[in-house]
Amino acid sequence: MSPQSPPDPADPPARRPWPVPAPRRSLFRAPASASLAVALALLSAACTGQAKSSGSAEPAPFAGCGAITASPSAAARPADLPGLSLPCFTGGEQVALAGIRGPAVINFWASWCGPCRTELPVMQRLADRAEGRLTVLGIDTGDSRDAGASFAADKQVTMPTLVDADRKLFNALAGRALPMTVFVDAQGRRFLYVLPLDEKTLPEQVRAHTGVTVTL
Repeated sequence: MSPQSPPDPADPPARRPWPVPAPRRSLFRAPASASLAVALALLSAACTGQAKSSGSAEPAPFAGCGAITASPSAAARPADLPGLSLPCFTGGEQVALAGIRGPAVINFWASWCGPCRTELPVMQRLADRAEGRLTVLGIDTGDSRDAGASFAADKQVTMPTLVDADRKLFNALAGRALPMTVFVDAQGRRFLYVLPLDEKTLPEQVRAHTGVTVTL
């Protein structure tokens, strides 16, 4: 097929092969419709974004900290821990570490810690099985509140937890890596354990360093 040639200006308008342009007002219909569609899309996106940003912080799944300094044994001595206080995860009250009495298990964890993903649920089972005989608490270390709460909720962890966002306690105990666990016996003596614990090793370490026998 040969290319079409431009029409001869001398030809009558009716014989010209070129299409007659649409009325001018129709040229603006599509842009107007597109603008309306874009405006509606932006409005919808703005509403969606506002709904997400106006939500409250991740709720804490943990129990309160009122029982942390209560000892299963009235004769137990204060723990040999640094003279620091940390806030309870569920509120602003400060908990003095030296006020914790043994036997106790203090587990340092964080949402970004890979081994904590398997160890923390085991710690929760220990807290459930040893209730009344052993104080089990967590220390969310170097973590954000939302990330810690989301992580614990995903792992169904509810044991009382303190917040060590600046790693003050962790550094005072010369901690090097997470997870880390401190065992405290009834005399207040502490033992630092720096390896991940599982269903076999955790009961062994609890019995060895606190004298409490727990089956997980």
